[in-house]
Amino acid sequence: MDADPRAAYDAVAADYARLLMDDSDELAAKPADRAWLDAFVARVDGAGLPPRVLDLGCGPGRVTAYLALRAPGVEVVGCDPSTGMLAEARRRFPGLAFAVGSWSSPGVTAGSLGGLLGWYSLIHTPPAERPAALVSAYDALAPGGWLLLAFQTGADEGVELQRPYGHDVALVAYRLDLDAVVRDLEAAGFAVVERVRRDPVAPERTPQGYVLAQRGRRPGSTDVHLP
Repeated sequence: MDADPRAAYDAVAADYARLLMDDSDELAAKPADRAWLDAFVARVDGAGLPPRVLDLGCGPGRVTAYLALRAPGVEVVGCDPSTGMLAEARRRFPGLAFAVGSWSSPGVTAGSLGGLLGWYSLIHTPPAERPAALVSAYDALAPGGWLLLAFQTGADEGVELQRPYGHDVALVAYRLDLDAVVRDLEAAGFAVVERVRRDPVAPERTPQGYVLAQRGRRPGSTDVHLP
């Protein structure tokens, strides 16, 4: 069940983008999601942090573009391991920057980000690898920088998706244990500011989780914590 999701997303990229951006406006139909994104980018904009946000696991760029519109003073960069998804993003949003990267290797200079977004992208990281992924996010952020995660919740179980987006490809998504995610964040040095689990809203089938955290001081380190 631990197949590399890059090949799957390369195969489904065009249909994924069409479904969420052409056939419907998935983000426009979710005011609560937009409120999370708005609050996240507002914490970076004009707050004395590096004016740069990385949308890690950006897919075809719809959330990258949304954030860029909401905070013109912040450089928003999309990052994804799938070259197929990045091709869709660049075609649809030629004025934005997109680059290859992943949770294990986000491709940015340490401490260079004011914010890092993981919008339904951490779900493809096996739970055993999540602590290292969150340490990587911590290192990418400047002191006091912000991290926002969104994901389907569960008991850290992997679910093999059946013909995702109409394609015969192998793709596993993890339903993340919200309490375990919070523990991993705190172990990495983050201060969790807000955590929410909500019931699914059609066509969702599982509860959804959101966590907003700020880079603080890693236990045992000499990092300076910014309140």
